[in-house]
Amino acid sequence: MNTSVSVSLRDVHLAFGANRVLRGVDLDVPRGATACVIGPSGSGKSTLLRTINRLIEPDRGDVLLDGRSVLGDDPDRLRQRVGMVFQQFNLFPHMSVLRNVTLALRRIRKLPEDEAVAVARHELDRVGLAAKADARPAQLSGGQQQRVAIARALALQPQVMLFDEATSALDPELVKGVLSLMAELSAGGMTMVVVTHEMGFAREVADTVAFMDRGVVLEAGAPAAVFEAAEHPRLRQFLSQVL
Repeated sequence: MNTSVSVSLRDVHLAFGANRVLRGVDLDVPRGATACVIGPSGSGKSTLLRTINRLIEPDRGDVLLDGRSVLGDDPDRLRQRVGMVFQQFNLFPHMSVLRNVTLALRRIRKLPEDEAVAVARHELDRVGLAAKADARPAQLSGGQQQRVAIARALALQPQVMLFDEATSALDPELVKGVLSLMAELSAGGMTMVVVTHEMGFAREVADTVAFMDRGVVLEAGAPAAVFEAAEHPRLRQFLSQVL
């Protein structure tokens, strides 16, 4: 696995027409740390994640990896460094699990077929799905499909992992397995930015919790400070509704 890197956002602004989705977001995630971003629906959390790997370009501000701006980088090369796991699994239904994982290895990392297969099998084993390599996504549970999506991202050896509500499309009994895998990645030193509504995960796994509302980070700090000594009244109101 590649050495992890720090992530910083500096005064990031983004509007869709008249809708100002991000209004000057600042966030720092140290190398090897996990930051959980929490907040109400529509607060800009998912959009913020997408600016980090440039699925969406910010109107103003900067995104830095290890102190260097990535806004001028080749997007495909950047997305090798910054893996992303979405709420919907985004697997190709007509391909086997193994093929889903090897596709980016062959197209982006330009690995020969045998090397791509070896890497893919290693990552599938890592997420507990080595036995499902020949299955199609429709033959898997939602939790298994999400673990394939995580294996696909890890296969590119990213330095940062982004998770966008990775468990919200799963049945409740399948959530725990995916969260456990994410916690293992965090404990292993992967730099992670996690948009989540799983407050228990944020409290137990995160190094930093950032609360967003209406396109701004209103409060950020260690989980104990955010959950037990929230200062901003909007954060206290939010927590009273979700805890």
